[in-house]
Amino acid sequence: MSIGKKIVPWFEKHKRTLPFRKQIPDPYEVWISEMMLQQTQVDTVIDYFNRFITLFPDIQTLANASQHHVLKAWEGLGYYARARNLHQAAKMMM
Repeated sequence: MSIGKKIVPWFEKHKRTLPFRKQIPDPYEVWISEMMLQQTQVDTVIDYFNRFITLFPDIQTLANASQHHVLKAWEGLGYYARARNLHQAAKMMM
């Protein structure tokens, strides 16, 4: 039996409920979570993710925010280039 056939049932049984793991994924939330999860533990990201999505619920809100506001919301996650790049990318998409 291949590893894929073993791991998928295991994952379905043991996966954690996470605010960014939904039945129908929101691309914006997936993007934010992926940026936050780079070199940061999931347990650390959850509260930051929830707060960030409350402050910036969509890409337009993020793009229109000041860099200071975005960095303040990111404060404590480290690797601030991620936040600056995320903000810049949101502006480019709008």
